[in-house]
Amino acid sequence: MRNPERLATLFAEIMNSHDASRFAELVSEDYVNHNPAVEPGRAGLIRFMRHWFEAISDTRVTVEDVLVSGSSVVGRYTYRGRHTGAFLGIPASGAEITMRSIDIWRVRDGLFAEHWDELNTLDVFQQIGAITMRRAEA
Repeated sequence: MRNPERLATLFAEIMNSHDASRFAELVSEDYVNHNPAVEPGRAGLIRFMRHWFEAISDTRVTVEDVLVSGSSVVGRYTYRGRHTGAFLGIPASGAEITMRSIDIWRVRDGLFAEHWDELNTLDVFQQIGAITMRRAEA
């Protein structure tokens, strides 16, 4: 059985492999993902990750921290890549992106069973030109 810390590093390894089908090694069939962009279950995660790898084709993920408490594991990651395909309906921009995440998983029977995340998506959408920030008026 894998320990939670190993699961958190395996997540980054799978991201760096760009093989979405490998998420079957990591998450339970009935995986609950609290990210509204991702459909439920293992199959939903695999579909979303295929979309991610098509949109950010050269994704590289670095593990910054892993913390374990009981059946929970927290990972802090940095993602880097280039926006080479449509992402959530936003056409490819060719822009380099950097995204940070904090992921919290509940582990059951050596697999991730439930997931919550916090992502700096506002920064990502700015980096790919999907939104612009207005300066505060003085």
